[in-house]
Amino acid sequence: MIKNSFQSLPFWAQDSLRNTRDVVLSLPYRGTGRTCPVCEKDSRKFREYGILHREDGRCMQCGALERHRFAWLFFQKMTNLFDGKFKKMLHVGAERGFEPKLRKQLGTGYITADLFDPRADVKMDITDIQYSDNVFDVIYCSHVLEHVQDDKKAMREFFRVLKPGGWAILLVPILNGDHPTFENPEIVTPEERLAIYGQEDHVRKYGNDYIDRLRESGFTVRKYNVPELFDAQQRKQMGLTDSCGDIFFCTKPQTNS
Repeated sequence: MIKNSFQSLPFWAQDSLRNTRDVVLSLPYRGTGRTCPVCEKDSRKFREYGILHREDGRCMQCGALERHRFAWLFFQKMTNLFDGKFKKMLHVGAERGFEPKLRKQLGTGYITADLFDPRADVKMDITDIQYSDNVFDVIYCSHVLEHVQDDKKAMREFFRVLKPGGWAILLVPILNGDHPTFENPEIVTPEERLAIYGQEDHVRKYGNDYIDRLRESGFTVRKYNVPELFDAQQRKQMGLTDSCGDIFFCTKPQTNS
């Protein structure tokens, strides 16, 4: 009932309540020892987060989780996203900690998309993207594909609308890492999905063949992990734990002239 009442409030009121809550909850974490690269604020530590209570999970200043901190650092260190040149970026399922910063950096070229979130710039089914070919310089989609019935079609759509020479970061939880991706269309109830996939609205458990699925869609893919980009002190300072997962950096080959 409380949740329904909260969701019935206007967006500005929801954001105000969230901000007040976050300020109060962040008080015990004030200090130094950790730095969040997303909000650039210091904390004594990051908050435990998740069903298994991961240490150094959530920044209490902006809400960034491990994978968000890794992705933001990757944007800065390994991409041209912030080089000041105009880009068209499609951000699917936009994280609230990322959206205002990216919109400020990219201006009118930044577009958020979501099938259900009314605050997104466009309503979008990523298996049937409403843009023409070769539109976007950048696509970022994190932890969405595991909710999509036909993920391979969505990957092909991302490839289609990306410009030649453009890049995409398409992240998913790899929960079946020692084995291929597991999916079964007969698993349909929330209870079954929770038991088999780990979450009530997931439709598969990605495995060690995820990179192959991306390549089958046309992408050239390079996988990066935290230890190859950051030393031990940096990892500790920014809470870059094993829960960050890998970055799958996808590029669309240039067409022959």
